[in-house]
Amino acid sequence: MNEKKQRMLELVELLNHARRVYEQEDAEIMSNFEYDRLYDELLALERELGTTLGTSPTVNVGYEVLSELPKERHERPMLSLDKTKEVERLKEFLGGQKALISWKLDGLTIVLTYQDGTLVKAVTRGNGEVGEVITNNAKVFKNVPLHIPYQGELVLRGEAVIGYHDFEKINAQIEDVDARYKNPRNLCSGSVRQLSNEVTARRNVNFYAFTLVRAEEMDFGNSREMQLSWLQGQGFDVVEHHVVTADTVEEEVAWFASKIAENDFPSDGLVLVYDDIAYGQSLGMTAKFPRDSFAFKWADEIRDTKLLEIEWSPSRTGLINPVAIFEPVELEGTTVSRASVHNLSIMEELELGIGDTVQVYKANMIIPQISENLTRSGNVEIPKACPVCGGATKISMDNETKTLYCTNPQCQAKQVKAFALFVSRDALNIEGLSEATLEKFILSGFVKDFVDIFHLERYEEEIKNMEGFGEKSYVNLQNSVKRARETTLPRLVYGLGILNIGLANAKMICKAFDNDPQKIVNATREELGEISGVGDVIAGTFVEYFAEEGHKELFYRLLEEVELPEKEDGEASTQIFAGKNFVITGSVSHFANRGEVKELIESKGGKVTGSVTSKTDYLINNDVQSTSSKNKKARELGIPIISEDEFLSMME
Repeated sequence: MNEKKQRMLELVELLNHARRVYEQEDAEIMSNFEYDRLYDELLALERELGTTLGTSPTVNVGYEVLSELPKERHERPMLSLDKTKEVERLKEFLGGQKALISWKLDGLTIVLTYQDGTLVKAVTRGNGEVGEVITNNAKVFKNVPLHIPYQGELVLRGEAVIGYHDFEKINAQIEDVDARYKNPRNLCSGSVRQLSNEVTARRNVNFYAFTLVRAEEMDFGNSREMQLSWLQGQGFDVVEHHVVTADTVEEEVAWFASKIAENDFPSDGLVLVYDDIAYGQSLGMTAKFPRDSFAFKWADEIRDTKLLEIEWSPSRTGLINPVAIFEPVELEGTTVSRASVHNLSIMEELELGIGDTVQVYKANMIIPQISENLTRSGNVEIPKACPVCGGATKISMDNETKTLYCTNPQCQAKQVKAFALFVSRDALNIEGLSEATLEKFILSGFVKDFVDIFHLERYEEEIKNMEGFGEKSYVNLQNSVKRARETTLPRLVYGLGILNIGLANAKMICKAFDNDPQKIVNATREELGEISGVGDVIAGTFVEYFAEEGHKELFYRLLEEVELPEKEDGEASTQIFAGKNFVITGSVSHFANRGEVKELIESKGGKVTGSVTSKTDYLINNDVQSTSSKNKKARELGIPIISEDEFLSMME
């Protein structure tokens, strides 16, 4: 008995931690399959022992959200749904009742309130009892009506989602691959809870209604189907649904399963709700679940296969992830032969070994995962050398998860960011070289340093035959490289990626040394320190960079590849923030992020720091009246606190 109680305690802690990491940090420490398995084990123990802990995930619906959005308590708690993977259980639930079966969308649940035909409030589900008010953001959802014909008070619930197409498009625009969103749900959650609805508007968030909570003085004939039909008539998109009985539910589940691969929106199962409203309400609810509805999760199609190898995949952060390569199997209509193992902790938990018989499935019928290792030989050796550069590896514990890293700072896989900066808009401005493409070129040996980018014709045939490339892409890339040869010295210096040297600093330094490359290479700390806006730190990193012969040699080789104008004109007039120090805090609405504001200030000769001091000239904060620590400090020192609009007016 004591062992079972101890196991129950372990499961509560483990499941709560996994959910907290997933919901609040957008990270994943275990697969959905593993979470469900442990959840079911906990539930069985609680039933056997007749004990349920107050912190158990079987009775706690969710966690408090972490944001600066206003909070509001829901009129009625928004409960989770009881779930099953067995169609027979759905038949039992249905009995002689008629129900609606619909997609269980994987996004963010939102409650909308309309008064006098106008949207007046939108609140997220939050932890089920308290949500976040996101009214301004809901007003820019792609398909939410701001005004409807009905003039009474209307309250409804639905799911905010971002489709796979938009998810891939938005992720592709994020240059830092490690900063990209892991799945549409994470992207949707971040988009819906933005402090600026301008960002939300760019994310193409859609809303699908699934429950009518209240509509004053309306008669729906005691039918949920009629409610959804009426909502459609009011201009809402409602979740796709069919009427179902115990006799037809198996057929309907199969129909939805056949359609999931065609869907652009994420779904993690189905929902059944009794059509008879009064009957459903008469059943009441448990501590966690309403009794009028039931969730169905896909019974994962699991196949046994043989593990052939573990491929170690380095990333630009130095993280080396294990990827399982196995004998190809058919899953959900496609052939799969590889699955991410995510990290060393999961790999060791599965005790993976070459030749083992493993069971694989597709999470939500999409993402290949290993669910179980049947033979558990555990013979996989963790590499002591990076597969890309041969540098030493080390094992680290990150967020209670064991991970593998490459320790070589010069590892080619880590240099992707440096190459991305070199070809970026403010540096050489070479189009067609995304981080993903650069990574392919680096790992293929086409690019070892910046100069190689100007000589990709050496690998013309190989590049044309690469996936995603072809004759046209290659020609466009070469034309872009040709245009990049005509550049300026500040752009070239900035593109070197010298620590602390932004484009604005590069311009100031080049101007101070008459745009003479020889003077720039041989600049001393004292000479650099005399330049307005260049402090000891910048001077130190600049001198240290060119103190290395390899850096000098690379710079001289690059000079042979480019054509520079004899003089840099028109720059002095644009340096309107020269000698001015800014601090930026809070959210921004006219820019994608605070980094863009920083970039603009530096391009105009200014400097951006992280804390307010006596040297700060302006604090930019859209919430001018905020009582934040930065605002308080600025007021104490008499430093102007300006909004984003006031900052933009200074530009004029």
